[in-house]
Amino acid sequence: MQTNTFRNNHNIYIRIEIIKLSLNIDMDNQKVQIFDTTLRDGEQVPGCRLNTEQKLVIAKRLDELGVDVIEAGFPVSSPGDFNSVVAISKIVKNATVCALTRAVKNDIEVAAQALKFALKPRIHTGIGTSDSHIKYKFNASRNEIIDRAAEAVAFAKTFVDDVEFYAEDAGRTDNEFLALVCSEAIKAGATVLNIPDTTGYCLPEEYGAKIKYLRENVIGIEKAILSCHCHNDLGMATANSIAGVINGARQIECTINGIGERAGNTALEEVVMILRQHPDLGLDTNINAKLLYDTSRMVSESMGMFVQPNKAIVGANAFAHSSGIHQDGMIKNSSTYEIMDPRDVGVTESAIILTARSGRAALAYRAKKIGYELTKLQLDIVYNEFLKFADRKKEVIDGDVHQIIKISNIGIFV
Repeated sequence: MQTNTFRNNHNIYIRIEIIKLSLNIDMDNQKVQIFDTTLRDGEQVPGCRLNTEQKLVIAKRLDELGVDVIEAGFPVSSPGDFNSVVAISKIVKNATVCALTRAVKNDIEVAAQALKFALKPRIHTGIGTSDSHIKYKFNASRNEIIDRAAEAVAFAKTFVDDVEFYAEDAGRTDNEFLALVCSEAIKAGATVLNIPDTTGYCLPEEYGAKIKYLRENVIGIEKAILSCHCHNDLGMATANSIAGVINGARQIECTINGIGERAGNTALEEVVMILRQHPDLGLDTNINAKLLYDTSRMVSESMGMFVQPNKAIVGANAFAHSSGIHQDGMIKNSSTYEIMDPRDVGVTESAIILTARSGRAALAYRAKKIGYELTKLQLDIVYNEFLKFADRKKEVIDGDVHQIIKISNIGIFV
């Protein structure tokens, strides 16, 4: 067993070293910036409109959480969005405050005005680059798209030093053309290149290869940060973002709880904890993970967006165990079925949920928690009553355990 473990760890180490050499970058202790777009892309969910006061509360928490960039909104879209970006710019102390625009001069001028109070402002401008967008959305040629991209970046650069360029639908854009557009964006002054998988189409291997191609073929790439903005239409947003940073991207664009357009975006809490649970990658973020659970609840309540119980990291069942086999292992040593300490993400403790699938160990554990120290013989008697009770209920709670022990008539009372 030890030999196999050593061999597996050695193979993982070799694969990581090969990645480092192929990318010609030092991946040890590399920081991945977290670009949070909960207040922009996240708010595009139908029925989840936030007012300015709610946005300010969330923005303060995101700043406290340690995100590097807060995308505060799309200022030209409405007076309310403009005012929210202004207000957020005034109260954020640490993070860069970013405003989205199209490759349109008026958009950029309005964004610059909205960001005038920001300590660290960023304009996020761009244009669609896939053949589908070029043909059907813009009725333009590839050369026209390149010109519009460069002009937008150059114009944004007259207002702020930090300009992020997005190549919308980059996931379905030919890599050679995408590299050409990105090269021109950097030449025009872009400091960040956003490579969105706008439709959530890419496979992780495909998206990672795209980032690697850009690192190797974009002229002036050393002057800019590559950023992953992945959607979850096929359930691969988080996997694609991780593939992106493994292949050299150094910013992930994400939202709390993975909310966003259609099926949502990359979930902030997922990418943060994946990188933290895989220190062999040499990648980490500045996020204070102990605030993740509370922040998840804050956003869920503000937006009226229910967090599914089986949601990774922050779902109600993420650290809950109901199977007897799992419960027995957890009681003996939590590492048997949990790869994270729940306290690391702000959850008080793991939960042993009593159901018809629970075994004697779980029942004895819960009984002890509420004051009963059962002998083996007593436990056998109580367990038989427990099974009858559990077959009638989805979950057996502490009050039920008191009742079960009472009707078991084993002479124990508290």
